Amino acid sequence: MAEVEAAQLKEEGNRHFQRQDYKAAIKSYSQALKLTKDKALLATLYRNRAACGLKMESYAQAASDASRAIDINSSDIKALYRRCQALEHLGKLDQAFKDVQRCATLEPRNQNFQETLRRLNTSIQEKLHVQFSTDSRVQTMFEILLDQNSETEKREKAANNLIVLGREEAGAERIFQNNGVALLLQLLDTKRPELVLAAVRTLSGMCSGHQARTTAILHAVRIDRICSLMAVENEETSLAVCNLLQAIMDSLSGEDKREHRGKEEALVLDTKKDLKQITNHLLDMLVSKKVSGQGRDQALNLLNKNVPRKDLAIHDNSRTIYVVDNGLRKILKVVGQVPDLPSCLPLTDNTRMLASILINKLYDDLRCDPEREHFRKICEEYITSKFDPQDMDKNVNAIQTVSGILQGPFDLGNQLLGMKGVMEMMVALCGSEREADQLVAVEALIHASTKLSRATFIITNGVSLLKQIYKTTKNEKIKIRTLVGLCKLGSAGGTDYGLRQFAEGSTEKLAKQCRKWLCNATIDTRTRRWAVEGMAYLTLDADVKDDFVQDIPALQAMFELAKASTSDKTILYSVATTLVNCTNSYDVKEVIPELVQLARFSKQHVPEEHPKDKKDFVDMRVKRLLKAGIISALACMVKADSAILTDQTKELLARVFLALCDNPRDRGTIVAQGGGKALIPLALEGTEVGKVKAAHALAKIAAVSNPDIAFPGERVYEVVRPLVSLLDTQRDGLQNYEALLGLTNLSGRSDKLRQKIFKERALPDIENYMFENHDQLRQAATECMCNMVVNKEVQERFLADGNDRLKLVVLLCGEDDEKVQNAAAGALAMLTAAQKKLCLKMTQVTPQWLEILQRLCLHDQLSVQHRGLVIAYNLLAADAELAKKLVESELLEILTVVGKQEPDEKKAAVVQTARECLVKCMDYGFIKPVS
Repeated sequence: MAEVEAAQLKEEGNRHFQRQDYKAAIKSYSQALKLTKDKALLATLYRNRAACGLKMESYAQAASDASRAIDINSSDIKALYRRCQALEHLGKLDQAFKDVQRCATLEPRNQNFQETLRRLNTSIQEKLHVQFSTDSRVQTMFEILLDQNSETEKREKAANNLIVLGREEAGAERIFQNNGVALLLQLLDTKRPELVLAAVRTLSGMCSGHQARTTAILHAVRIDRICSLMAVENEETSLAVCNLLQAIMDSLSGEDKREHRGKEEALVLDTKKDLKQITNHLLDMLVSKKVSGQGRDQALNLLNKNVPRKDLAIHDNSRTIYVVDNGLRKILKVVGQVPDLPSCLPLTDNTRMLASILINKLYDDLRCDPEREHFRKICEEYITSKFDPQDMDKNVNAIQTVSGILQGPFDLGNQLLGMKGVMEMMVALCGSEREADQLVAVEALIHASTKLSRATFIITNGVSLLKQIYKTTKNEKIKIRTLVGLCKLGSAGGTDYGLRQFAEGSTEKLAKQCRKWLCNATIDTRTRRWAVEGMAYLTLDADVKDDFVQDIPALQAMFELAKASTSDKTILYSVATTLVNCTNSYDVKEVIPELVQLARFSKQHVPEEHPKDKKDFVDMRVKRLLKAGIISALACMVKADSAILTDQTKELLARVFLALCDNPRDRGTIVAQGGGKALIPLALEGTEVGKVKAAHALAKIAAVSNPDIAFPGERVYEVVRPLVSLLDTQRDGLQNYEALLGLTNLSGRSDKLRQKIFKERALPDIENYMFENHDQLRQAATECMCNMVVNKEVQERFLADGNDRLKLVVLLCGEDDEKVQNAAAGALAMLTAAQKKLCLKMTQVTPQWLEILQRLCLHDQLSVQHRGLVIAYNLLAADAELAKKLVESELLEILTVVGKQEPDEKKAAVVQTARECLVKCMDYGFIKPVS
């Protein structure tokens, strides 16, 4: 019985193959293979399945199936030829040649075999020629590069060619096989920057995606040598070596999962030892005086990228634990460096910030309280070991370390502030005569006064000192930092009007000074950056933000600073924070009246809203910001490099955009200045909150703007995914509604856009909202579906059996809500016009279909009535039996009444369609024309 069934399944598979349904054919052949033990039948089934594999471009599977057929019958000429075709596609030309050679031996007169034999022979010769020529090219390149007398132009060309060759798998392998690593080491020995750069970039290409080759290169070049190259002062070289190390680490850890077809990679033993060695060398670089500031930054970047887990769902955080145990003190040493002291390591402007970020990432990557406790103890021991009454420099280092940690894991920094003597030391350093001490102390106070409780301590102990320093210091750096310290303390109450820290008018005076510095183009950028940071704190006060947006020169000076400083993450963050404050786009906790009464009763503080934080004031500020040119500044900031534009800054920018898009009348201005384009990257990358805010802003623009103008060219297709992401039950109703409006607008533009929406799997979500109890959501979803049904694939979903999609649309035509009815009738009109099967299906989905259709044809609203009559016409045209059924109902009377009306300008389309329905009935002979 099994053998008979297997034979039947083979025949069934053959029929599927003839109909070009290769998936079904494979299924039939696979089932037959399980049922038979007959060798001849097995060989045929494998051979046939190989043919399907070739058709579906599954060449590896086709080669495997053909091989199984050949194992049963070594002279199976069809199987041999099929394997030859599969192997040729897989790039295994020599093996393919052997198979076709065998075919040609078995059937010497077969022209097809002879032609394939000639073609493969030519391809193999070309491949060998390319290999040999590549070998000679590699040799020639190295000869030019290592020859002292080579012309500069020739050497540059050879270096570029070598880099390009190293990036291709075949080229990288030829360099490797031809003693290339030893020759690249000779290039490194020349110490000539351009040759070192070429060698490093070539090695990067050779290490990408090949673990065995990477291991060999790492051991040949040696990690200490690579790190010493990264330690140089030359920024370009240091960055190139950083990229090389990243490629090595990706390959060793398996992060680079590129596959090389037809290339068997050598077996590599455990790579953990090499990775640990690289980590140790990077940690040693942090505290070495021989390492340049650039090199230290690159070492920190590599540790930031490779040590903490990228996904917290992965359980293993052993790399972080290892770095905490063996390198945390070294990282703390970098954080505690004071540039003005003679013992300071070489640093750049970003070094300490990168070290703070690394501490933050390591701390966040810990899994439990004992691990965090251990981390804290190491920090405490390090800081207390620095306290020394005899050595002021050590004390300054200790406070600088605390200041750095406060910029990283804030709760840890707060715990360290509570250590005995830390706050007292900060206040004492403020009173020091050395400017370096004052500078460190003021910065530490700025970072320490984020928490209200700490700010209160400093207000009582340090404000008078800060004011004293501000008045007496001649050093501009200290003066502006002191001002920012005062700004931060003045805004410690946040947006709470009832928690003003300073006397009335004091914060406005501080803001005036900041605006003055901001407008002074003669002051250096770093100093003006602190002025923006001061404004970022002070604009929490509604009086300050209102004054600021009225000061157009100060606003424009800040925008120009943001445009010119797209390589400075601190400025971008401060500008973004200031704008969030000015537009009130920060999260506001909902005030529950019962809790407010309870708080008053128990004499607890109740937050108060400033009168100038009410909606009409916010709207006025938005108008002024738009007039001052905020959009061009935001668009410029969005283009900053991803390392500079952090996820937090992206979220702040997304919040600002959403606040600016709130009023529909402002959206035209935003689009005209390029706001639509700038929003797309914010909606695709960043924090979850930021992406949702940016997507919502995009939805607001897409809902009312011409997409071709708002998102020119191919950009319009990138808008679809963010909008679809808002069709989620976790998003609020307004986000759902505006996303549906945006998708409706897009889906009305072109079938390519409808196809994109369909591919993003938006259809089930749109259908879900058609069931919603909320009238506006149901209407928006139905209107969106009305546009989507023009697409062929959407129509096929309606045609498929076992779903209620068509029933839902028919029932929505009977809704009381006219807008829902109009959209549903439009969808039904398009569906019945496009697919005759749906005309018949419509009559089966619900017994109420005829009553609903009649109601549509008699509707008071002309657009709904017209759509109803179009549906009636589609049903009449679809099938004579169905037409007869309609003529026998009251629909004929309705059509006659409507068709007899005198068509005025408004009713012309309705009357014309009714008459076309009657003509159709006459064509069938169901009614006779009146003479």
